[in-house]
Amino acid sequence: MQIEDIQNEIIDEFSMFEDWEERYQYMIDLGKTLPLIEEQYKTEDNIIKGCQSKVWVHAEMNDDKVQFTADSDAIITKGIIAILIRVFSDQKPKDIIEANTDFIDKIGLKEHLSPTRANGLVSMIKQLKMYAIAYQTQLN
Repeated sequence: MQIEDIQNEIIDEFSMFEDWEERYQYMIDLGKTLPLIEEQYKTEDNIIKGCQSKVWVHAEMNDDKVQFTADSDAIITKGIIAILIRVFSDQKPKDIIEANTDFIDKIGLKEHLSPTRANGLVSMIKQLKMYAIAYQTQLN
């Protein structure tokens, strides 16, 4: 599935909920489906800087596609990273780098996060794209 298709799927899912309480609950549920990072990767090097809570992300490249795993010590943050990983995991590095993240605004996520969580969201996206840039460099 292409990144844009996954983003549209997420927009559709979020539009089914009437209010943000239901959307937060959905994000918490998504966090429970997150492909969890192995304990050995829960290191200082894999912590996303700029997040209030701890978020670990690990990336590997298989068959020219990047696979992400992650975890967080906060349930909402776990849901946020789960959404991002759903969009970017199993995609080619070039596609991740070039992907826009307008879907975040379309589901209203940024405006319903505290300023520190919104900053953390931006840091998560940056980190996932940095992994993609590193892998794209290896492919070139």
